[in-house]
Amino acid sequence: MTFDLKRRLAAEVLGTAILVATVVGSGIMADHLSDDVAVSLLGNTIPTGAILVVLISILGPISGAHFNPAVTMVFAARRQIEPSAAAFFVAAQVAGGVVGTVIAHAMFDLPLFQVSETIRTGTGQWIAEAVATFGLVLTILTGLRFRSDAIPWLVGLYITAAYWFTASTSFANPAVAIARAFSNTFAGIRPTDVPAFIVAEVLGALVAMAIVGWMLTDRNIPTSAIIAEGAE
Repeated sequence: MTFDLKRRLAAEVLGTAILVATVVGSGIMADHLSDDVAVSLLGNTIPTGAILVVLISILGPISGAHFNPAVTMVFAARRQIEPSAAAFFVAAQVAGGVVGTVIAHAMFDLPLFQVSETIRTGTGQWIAEAVATFGLVLTILTGLRFRSDAIPWLVGLYITAAYWFTASTSFANPAVAIARAFSNTFAGIRPTDVPAFIVAEVLGALVAMAIVGWMLTDRNIPTSAIIAEGAE
């Protein structure tokens, strides 16, 4: 079933809003329940991985469940989404992310509009974001090739793991980074730190796209097979 652009955009807004509301909301809840940062991070990690499984499963058939400008950029570069639609997807994702932040604040009776003061900068953080996004795009592209039915679980489990093996706790998503800049809570990021995160995420996504494109292209096709195909 093919859905029109308006419905696809609605799915991207809704999915990104729920994703960010989960990231920010679970961060607030975890921070309230424990003074141990490791426990709070675990309380932030599990809901994020779980909601990704749900959102990709239910909204994937409508929009592809990108919820991430870096992912949309890769699909546009691979000509799997029209450039004009990709631009609308990115706008929808950013808007949905900000809405998700506001909703999370509303649920916990916090000021709706905030500016984060959480410092997330430095070479280690930037490398972590490049690695996190590289791994995410690698998971998506190879998963689509070999286990498309498992994509929701593959992405959810990857992000769950990446929260813990990356120094940045794996934002891996420009829309989420922008949205989290508007939350001065456990999940926040200082606005001045966002551009470097986005650059790192885009670079990681592009490297993954290039490597996967190379790995999954079979260049050892026998000449006889090419001739036989042309004769059909």
